[in-house]
Amino acid sequence: MSKLINPARMDFVTLRLFCAVAQSGSITKGAQACNLALSAASRRLADFEDTAGTRLLERSAQGVALTPAGHVAMQHAMRLFQGFEHFSSEIQDYSRGVRGHVRLWANMSALTEFLPACLASFLKLYPDIRVEVEEQLSGDIARALIDGLADVGVFAENTPTHGLDVRPFQTDDLVVVCAPKHPIARLRKVSFARCLAHEFVGLNRGSSLLELISRAAEQAGSPLRLRVQVRSFDAMCQMIDANLGIGVLPLAACQPRIDSMGLKAVRLTDAWAVRRLLLATSAQRPLSSAAALLKEHLLVSSQQGGSSA
Repeated sequence: MSKLINPARMDFVTLRLFCAVAQSGSITKGAQACNLALSAASRRLADFEDTAGTRLLERSAQGVALTPAGHVAMQHAMRLFQGFEHFSSEIQDYSRGVRGHVRLWANMSALTEFLPACLASFLKLYPDIRVEVEEQLSGDIARALIDGLADVGVFAENTPTHGLDVRPFQTDDLVVVCAPKHPIARLRKVSFARCLAHEFVGLNRGSSLLELISRAAEQAGSPLRLRVQVRSFDAMCQMIDANLGIGVLPLAACQPRIDSMGLKAVRLTDAWAVRRLLLATSAQRPLSSAAALLKEHLLVSSQQGGSSA
C-alpha cells in the first residue's frame, strides 16, 4: 500500500513558494516574491519534495523546471489557493449577513433561456443566499463540478457525466436561422442534411452546440462548411443577418433577436434538434444547505415550466 502524504506537513507558505518558483523558473525569484531568504526557501522546497516522496523540480544552471510530478503538484496547489479564496469570500459574506453562497455554472442556452426567471424567484424566496453565476462551456462545467470549483451546473446532454449526479432540467428546441432572402427561408421545416449544402455560421470550438452539429454532419456524410465562428448567439445572428451563412440556434433563447432583426427560423426535422439540458452536482461531494436549496428549486421550477417553485 502506497504511503499517503501527511497534510500536517504541508503549509500555504511552502505551497505559494513552490508555485512562485515554478512560475518564475528561479528559486531566487520565488524566494523574493514570498519574502523569504534563499536558504530558507531552498530548505522548504527540499522538505516539500521529501514529504511528496518524489522530485518535483529539475534544477540546472539555467534555473528550475517542473518534473511531471511537479506539474501535478502545481495543479493541486492552484486549486487549493482557489478554494481558499472561495472560503475567504464566503466567510466575508457571512460576516456581512449573507447566510449562504452557491457557485452556479451554466452554458449559454441555460443562462439566456431558463435561468433568469428561476434565479429571480429563488432569490426572492432566499434573499440571504448569494448565487455566483458563471457562463462556461458544457465540458468545462462538468469538470468544475468534479474539481469542486462549482456547486451546481447546467449543461447540454452528450457531455461526459462520470462522477456526477445528473437530473433532466429543460429541453432546447434547435432551429435553423437564416436571412430572409436565403433559399432555406422559403421552407417551414428542413432536414439538417439538406442544410449542409450551404455555408454555416457557428460558435467557437469547445461549445456543445458546435460539437452537436459537427457530429450530425459527420453522420450525414457531408462536411460542415463553417464560414464564420463567433462567441455568442447575438454575434451569430448578426453574421446571419449579413448573409454570411446559416446557423443552428436554440429558438427560445434567440427568438427576441430573430424577430427584431427580421431573420427566419426554420424547424429542423431531426430528432437531435430537441436537445436536453441537464442539471448536475458532484456525486462524491455533499452539497451545502444553500446549494441543496438551489438545486431543488431549479428542479421544481423546470417541472413547472420555469415558474416559481
